[in-house]
Amino acid sequence: MTALNSTEQSVLDQIEQAPMLDRTMAWAKINSGTKNLQGLAAMAQQLGDAFSALPGEVELVQPDPVETMEPDGTIQQLNRGRHLVTTVRPGAPVQLLFTGHMDTVFPAESDFQELHWREDNILNGPGVADMKGGIAVMLHALMAVESSAAKDRIGYQIMINSDEEVGSGSSAALIARLAQGKTAALTYEPALPDGTLAGARGGSGNYSIKIGGRNAHAGRNPRDGRNAIVAAADLALRLKALMRDGLSVNPAKIDGGGANNVVPDHAILRINFRPEHPRDQQEAEEALERACAAIALEHEVTVQPHGGFGRPPKPLSEGAEKLFGLVKRSGADLGLDIGWRATGGVCDGNNIADCGIPVVDTMGVRGDAIHSADEILIVDSLAERARLSALTVLRLAEGAL
Repeated sequence: MTALNSTEQSVLDQIEQAPMLDRTMAWAKINSGTKNLQGLAAMAQQLGDAFSALPGEVELVQPDPVETMEPDGTIQQLNRGRHLVTTVRPGAPVQLLFTGHMDTVFPAESDFQELHWREDNILNGPGVADMKGGIAVMLHALMAVESSAAKDRIGYQIMINSDEEVGSGSSAALIARLAQGKTAALTYEPALPDGTLAGARGGSGNYSIKIGGRNAHAGRNPRDGRNAIVAAADLALRLKALMRDGLSVNPAKIDGGGANNVVPDHAILRINFRPEHPRDQQEAEEALERACAAIALEHEVTVQPHGGFGRPPKPLSEGAEKLFGLVKRSGADLGLDIGWRATGGVCDGNNIADCGIPVVDTMGVRGDAIHSADEILIVDSLAERARLSALTVLRLAEGAL
């Protein structure tokens, strides 16, 4: 293990676990499911107060408009919470981006609202790992860095959005703006229980495809109808047939139809694509366009896709490999064996990488069973991961990339 220099050791000595645990527990008691605007507002207020400890400007940014296709085919606007942005030393020579999310997958009416100790080091609760513990790690790492003269060499922006769990539709443009000009980015999704990080990630695209047919009486004149349900089912099968190594296709739901004696004139196909590489995404987009055109022609229906690839694939770039290497070396100097592997999951790291910025997106706590009532935080990873972040940031300030 390489000895830490005196500056690094002094910064790491500032990090204590108890305040991070207190913050995590307090934040986890606030239900901030993506649709719970009241809970998100309360969470944003708490975060604004907490991040005001940093020497920068804290603001709440209005969400961009987000649309959804309802089962009847109409387009409706969704309401999202405001996003927190903190800006520190925008004129410093090294500029970094730190991101997290305040929303969870647990709605206001969820039965999973309480915290429970499973063991002395295992805390069960909504969002304790994903990612209220991660936000605490980010904040306390940066507070420790601010205790050092090295801070003057770095500036940074922090973005904590309100809609990551549903694809960051109202914050994607904000992420892209903040990523511009940054040397590197760290995102605070949870690592695996053993500390393994997510490396390359696949992408994700979600579509709602509206099929317009023609009603007719199912007994008297069925041939005059154009069955939208049949056309949607045919489209689902054709798109499913695209599935191969590097591209997962999941037709998830068909809305529409009505009485058994009426040829249905309306259907909505919901479908998810998971491309491994950008070329797989391009092939999926082209195949979707061809399939929609073929269905429209052969079934004599209208076909209107709505949606897109909100999470581009995230292959490991040369810059990302260097950043992972820096995190690994920093971990080794702390006695940690940091590894990473590819995953099919997606997060804001996909969007950051698509801007050409090196990113490690699992710098948060070690945890498990996220998105379930069994979600846990491994408590001693709070201090462990805050020290890892602080050391990585100090070395970025020294020009490690």
